[in-house]
Amino acid sequence: MKILVTGGTGFVGRHLVWHLARQGHQVIFTGRQSQSAAEVLAQVPEKAEAYWLGLHHGQLGAAEELISHTRDVEAVVHCAALSSPWGKAEDFYKANVASTQEVLSVCDQWQIPRLVHISTPSIYFDFCDRENVREDHPLPKPVNNYAQTKLEAEQWVKNSQIPERVILRPRAIFGPWDNTLMPRLLRVMAQGPLPLMRGGQARLDLTYIDNLIHAIDLSLTRPLLGPVCIYNLSNGEPLALKELLAQVAEAFKLPLRTRSLPWPLVSNLARLLEWIAHIKGQEPLVTRYSAGVLAFSQTLDISAIEKELGYSTQVSLEEGIRRHAQWFLSQGGQES
Repeated sequence: MKILVTGGTGFVGRHLVWHLARQGHQVIFTGRQSQSAAEVLAQVPEKAEAYWLGLHHGQLGAAEELISHTRDVEAVVHCAALSSPWGKAEDFYKANVASTQEVLSVCDQWQIPRLVHISTPSIYFDFCDRENVREDHPLPKPVNNYAQTKLEAEQWVKNSQIPERVILRPRAIFGPWDNTLMPRLLRVMAQGPLPLMRGGQARLDLTYIDNLIHAIDLSLTRPLLGPVCIYNLSNGEPLALKELLAQVAEAFKLPLRTRSLPWPLVSNLARLLEWIAHIKGQEPLVTRYSAGVLAFSQTLDISAIEKELGYSTQVSLEEGIRRHAQWFLSQGGQES
């Protein structure tokens, strides 16, 4: 099968390109940086067919450029996105909404029958405990630009005429080449005591990268129950924050230093840091959102993808943390 992968030089995208190439698919992947593309291509099997299309999603003419290189594509996996708790609204819009519109244009132009769209359960977050959240639960007002633009992108996908659409909402993806979740956590852990709010009892879900790739594979190949299928995704192994931090500290060989702080104090401090960051034009060490996800429980009900697509966890949380740490330390302690 000939498959387009957007954001193929990013964290999720590169793992997907490697997997699809190993499966014998012909892969076209987008990305901005030639150096990153070369890194991806260097790990593609010798006889596999993988091609890089240098593209800045959200820029003028990007849709036309994408269309001109994707004739005969049979499926699309849309991974390209800006995933961050901080940034400019315009950047989030280009990376998350405009890129999705480009992908939909490609699907319309070439009558591509199936799209797998990578979204986020950040759209569920509301600074309160939410356990076993289902895909059809009411959504709160988005808490930041990231959640807002990812929700808007979902609406574009839902409203499209593509015959088969899968929207995946993977929670807290981590693994080798992660440049969002684990690097931020490790940076805070290395710099000093990590604030432990509400007793560190918040229950968190994570998703190891191999499990997401498995879910994408199922989304591409399994029969669907309807034109639009939306699935939560995680390892299905929620842990209390204190337990998770202990595992991460041991695996990454970091001291586990915590300091109990009341949530209202951390919330107000994060607001102050964000205000200063707006003035300086740089990301704050902690945002209110990034603190909030460590203060409040958020776990997902993943029974739908298990029942409808046959998903099951391929790599346990403990094993995933071990693999990520092993890779991280082999890189000299630097995320790529």
